[in-house]
Amino acid sequence: MLIVQKYGGTSVGNTDRIKNVASRVAKYHAKGDKIVVVVSAMSGVTDNLIKLAKDIMPLPSERELDVLLATGEQTTIALTAIALHALGIPAVSMTGAQAGIVTDGVHTKAKIQNISPKRIHDLMNQGNVVIVAGFQGQTIEGQITTLGRGGSDLTAIALAAALKADLCQIYTDVDGVYTADPRIVSSARKLDEISYDEMLELASLGAKVMQSRSVEFAKKFGVVFEVRSSLNENPGTIVKEETKSMEGIVVRGVSLDKNQAKVTLVAVPDKPGVAARIFKAIGDANINVDMIVQNISHGSGKPATDLSFTVDKPDLLKAQKVIDGLKKEIGYGEVIATDNIGKLSIVGVGMKSHSGVAGKMFETLAREGINIDMISTSEIKISVVVDLARGEQAMKAVHAAFLPA
Repeated sequence: MLIVQKYGGTSVGNTDRIKNVASRVAKYHAKGDKIVVVVSAMSGVTDNLIKLAKDIMPLPSERELDVLLATGEQTTIALTAIALHALGIPAVSMTGAQAGIVTDGVHTKAKIQNISPKRIHDLMNQGNVVIVAGFQGQTIEGQITTLGRGGSDLTAIALAAALKADLCQIYTDVDGVYTADPRIVSSARKLDEISYDEMLELASLGAKVMQSRSVEFAKKFGVVFEVRSSLNENPGTIVKEETKSMEGIVVRGVSLDKNQAKVTLVAVPDKPGVAARIFKAIGDANINVDMIVQNISHGSGKPATDLSFTVDKPDLLKAQKVIDGLKKEIGYGEVIATDNIGKLSIVGVGMKSHSGVAGKMFETLAREGINIDMISTSEIKISVVVDLARGEQAMKAVHAAFLPA
C-alpha cells in the first residue's frame, strides 16, 4: 500500500513525540507499505517565528516571512528522518520545493498549482520513507511560499491525490472529529464518519481539526481520508462523500471560531458601487471576508448605511489600512473595529430536510441571555456572531439543545 500520513505540531511537539511518530511509521514500513510522511513545525514554533518578525516590524515583508516560517517545518523533517535512521529505517527529508510542490506567488497564503511527484516515487522505490515539509512550496521562479494556517493538511491531501495513495491519514492530538471541541464541551462525542461538506463547513467555521482548503481539495479529487490521534491506536473519523444515511442527523457538529474580528463602517453613502469598491479593495489585499451585514444608518441626514463585515483576526490591521485608504474616495463617517467576537455555528446535511433549526438555535441563545450580533446561513449551516466572553457558554448551550448527551 502507498500511504500518506500527516502529523501536526503537537504530534511532533518535542523529540519524544518525534520518536513516537518514527515508531508508528516503522510499523507500517515493516508491513512493506510505501510511506510518505508530511509534518508540521513543532507546536509553538511558527507562532514564535512570527513574534520574532513582528518584534522587529509590525507588518513584516510577506516574502521574508515565508522564508522565515518555512524553517519551522524544515527542522521537523530532518529530526523525523534522524529518528527513523535511529530505528534502522532508510528515510529522506524533503522541503516542499524539493518534493515538487509548485505554488502561485501569493506569499503567506499560496495555492498549490501543481505537484511533480517523480522524485518522491524514485526515493520510495529505493526503499526510503519520504518525509515532506508541510505548509510550503515554491513558485516557478523559485520563491519560497507558505500555504497559510493548516497548510500541512493541504500538503498531505494534495500529495495523496498526486501520488494516487491508497490511504491518507491526518494525525492530530485528538481522536477524530467531534460534535464540538471536547476541551470546551465535555459531552462532545466522536463521529465515525462525516461528509466532505459538513467537514468543510466545520473547518471553515473554526473547528481546529482541519483547515477548509484541504477538505475542499479532498472533495474535488475524491481523496477519502481519516482523522485520528497520533497518541493512541483508536480508530478515527472517516471523511468522505455524503451518503443518504447522513441526512437523518439534523446537526452534526457545533463550532466556535475565536479567530474573527469585525469591522463596521458607519454612515457609508447609500449609492450603487460603494460596497463593490470597498470589497474589491479588500479582495485585492488578499483578505477573506466572511459575514456581511448592511443596515440603514440614522442621523447623518443623507441616505447612508452602516456596513459591517468579519475577517480573520490576523487580517484586522491590514483591513483597517485598506479602509483608511478609501476614506477620501468614499466619504464614510467612522470605522469601528473589534476582535472581541466569536462566531458560533451549527452544521449538518440534515438541515436540508428539517425545518425550525434556526428558531431553536436563537431560542436557546435567548434563554441564556446571549445577544446575537450578526447572522449568516447556508443550506447546511447557521452562524451567529456573539460576544467573545459569552462564546463558550453559547457553544455549550447550543450543543446541549441539539446534541444532548
